[in-house]
Amino acid sequence: MPLDELIDRFLARLRGEVGVSPHTYAAYADDLARFAAFVRAKFRIEDARRVTREVVLAFQAAEAERGVGARSQARRLSTLRGLFRFALEEQILPDNPLADLRQPRLPRRLPTTLGEGDVPLLLDAAAATPTPLRDVALLEVLYGGGLRVSEAISLRLDAVFLDDRALRVLGKGDKERVVPLGRPACTALARYVEHERPRLVTSRRCQEVFVSPRGRKLTRQAVFALIRRLADRAGIEVPLSPHGLRHAFATHLVERGADLRVVQTLLGHANIST
Repeated sequence: MPLDELIDRFLARLRGEVGVSPHTYAAYADDLARFAAFVRAKFRIEDARRVTREVVLAFQAAEAERGVGARSQARRLSTLRGLFRFALEEQILPDNPLADLRQPRLPRRLPTTLGEGDVPLLLDAAAATPTPLRDVALLEVLYGGGLRVSEAISLRLDAVFLDDRALRVLGKGDKERVVPLGRPACTALARYVEHERPRLVTSRRCQEVFVSPRGRKLTRQAVFALIRRLADRAGIEVPLSPHGLRHAFATHLVERGADLRVVQTLLGHANIST
């Protein structure tokens, strides 16, 4: 298959089924356009089957010589991983040329809290997993709603009110609260529940929103491992966990001027000092 056609199909999937943001879509499209232009000029490659590990390494080297930063290089490699994983899943290519190519180590940095600019990188990484709709929706709920991991994995379908843009959450001490959701989170959750969750569930008795590839309720351990993998793919060196996303939710709200009492209510804390 022509490389340009493969890229078009991959981008169509991102925009249609996965539903990435316009910013994310533009970043993916730019990364892939740069790669296609490079392999066409340097190696005269038009067919996606001719792309090898060595070709991608040459692209990375050329980007470094051009002065492209390590974080941008890591994002572009992540984009290419998503492209060739898609080609493998769709049986367009017999194997993935990037299967054994490791993510480059990024320069260490000091912040201990997830920055607002890191959130799109994390969502980009989630959009390129084998279960992209679930993983994007899970991130949107953990970060966009400030839920505890126990609250997210126990969230049931009858507690999701997308028309009202809200969730009914059972927190610590069996205290119930209503959590508002922004439009991106609602859109991601709706796409997952409609398009991907029905393919994952194996029993109608499973009423939890977020399920494993085997159709069972997600475990805390699975969510912790997923967040760590996504952070690594996104080149985020801040130690990240589901609680870190909840902490970032609160921190970013306060930094944007939210009242502490409102944040306390959203998080379900009994004491504002928490």
